[in-house]
Amino acid sequence: MKRFFVALAAFGLTAAVVTAQDFKTAVETFNAGATALETNKTEALAQFRAALAEAALCEGEEAAELVSKCKEIIPGTLLSIAKEQINEADYDNALATLAEAKTVAAEYEAAEAADEAAGLIPNVYLRKGSTLLKGEDYAGAVAAFKEVTTLTPEDGQAYLLLGQAQMQGGNADDAIAALTKASELGEAQADKLLSTTYLKKGQALLKAGKNADAIAALEKSNSYVESGNAYLLLASALTKSGKSAQAIENYKKYLTLSPNAKNAADIMFTIAATAQKTGDKATAKEYYQKLAGTKYAAQAAAQLKAL
Repeated sequence: MKRFFVALAAFGLTAAVVTAQDFKTAVETFNAGATALETNKTEALAQFRAALAEAALCEGEEAAELVSKCKEIIPGTLLSIAKEQINEADYDNALATLAEAKTVAAEYEAAEAADEAAGLIPNVYLRKGSTLLKGEDYAGAVAAFKEVTTLTPEDGQAYLLLGQAQMQGGNADDAIAALTKASELGEAQADKLLSTTYLKKGQALLKAGKNADAIAALEKSNSYVESGNAYLLLASALTKSGKSAQAIENYKKYLTLSPNAKNAADIMFTIAATAQKTGDKATAKEYYQKLAGTKYAAQAAAQLKAL
């Protein structure tokens, strides 16, 4: 029995020595990580993780303190690596690193680091989408911007960029939905883009012979931002729909917005001739008179005599 207790005592002494040696190794590993942090954060991260594993096997307050320090510094190191990847436009790896940082921070109860990682993720998707949009990868840009709107649904800029990507990718209906949301969230530029999108849509509908739909789209375009082109196309659609009086009013609005347009004389002659046909002599005379000194001067003078 006496020999057994002696053996136990010897074992306890050996265990204490081993623990001390292991803790020393853990400290050395941690210090190696701290040294590498300035030059190679990936290497530093590996060292901190190794130090954590080593310290976790040791006993005592100092070992517990080292474990706590490792758990504090690892999420921050991951964030630092992610930021370098963002600066290098390595967005896919940055997203993967941020996802890892968020998970690790939650596991180690590092709430501040977890919140910072979560906050950076939408920003990375926004940067990625913007880069893809500039590179004319519209499908990729749309996918990236949709991630942003899912993560931060009140981000008006994300909806604005999403609408731009969809519009340039040829998806007018989806672009309108995204830009409308952007407008609702206070993005002033969205109104201009909505106007342009509805203008293009109206032009396509007019070309396809869908006059009623074209009129609706072009009126919507002007409801956001008035443009001479929208009024000109609207006048054409109204003329084809037999709505001459309304067409004349839109031709007038076109001239108001584009007084120096190369086709100004053509439009004035169209107004005069259309008004004459519909019995609006006052408007016909007014616009025939405006054609003095233009290529339509002789024709206008002849019509004025007839009136």
